[in-house]
Amino acid sequence: MRALIRFGKQPRLRFISHLDLQRFFQRAVNRTGLPIAYTQGFNPHPVMSFGSALALGWTSEYEVIDIKLSAPMGRKRTEDAVRAALPEDLPVLEVRMVDDKHPAPMAQVRQAEYRIELMGESAPAVIDSIDDFMKRDTVTAVKKTKSGEKEINARPLVIDLKPDPNGFTARLMLTERDSIKPDLLIALLSDMAGVEPPEARIHRTLLLGEDPEGSLRPLMEL
Repeated sequence: MRALIRFGKQPRLRFISHLDLQRFFQRAVNRTGLPIAYTQGFNPHPVMSFGSALALGWTSEYEVIDIKLSAPMGRKRTEDAVRAALPEDLPVLEVRMVDDKHPAPMAQVRQAEYRIELMGESAPAVIDSIDDFMKRDTVTAVKKTKSGEKEINARPLVIDLKPDPNGFTARLMLTERDSIKPDLLIALLSDMAGVEPPEARIHRTLLLGEDPEGSLRPLMEL
């Protein structure tokens, strides 16, 4: 049995790295009293994985961690135990119990939604450039990869953009092969507007995965 846990990351912890978050969760689950499954070998640790790593400086209300249990447990008991082991800045928002055959969340993620707040004098110009961006078929960008930098067409990776008075919301591709990060999108919009990229606060609001019929749904509903 496995527990899929949706949690948030509040502003006070936004500069905690993903690696540090992994280490913290390893210690936290040890305090739950739940029958956690552990790896084999000289340095056993809890069997768990995240749906998608959150970049340093971002906040979120839709992070998903997958924790393997060595014995069946009820959802309410699991939720209460995990919530008690985590600080209020990592709130537990949803828990779902699944069997071991359920696909790993990280393999299901296809898109993510963000709320992006822009600050500074250049913010209005960046927001105004959204309409021009969405009308284009091609927006060339240079993306950093493990093997170096490569040129991509960023436009198909941006599914939706909606401006608001303080910034915009975005739905972006998020797969191993095709993805774009909000900070790169902000840089592209700023370049189109002819201004320096403004300071931004990036908040993830949703992770979406693909069901067996090919439809996109919130990750916790798959």
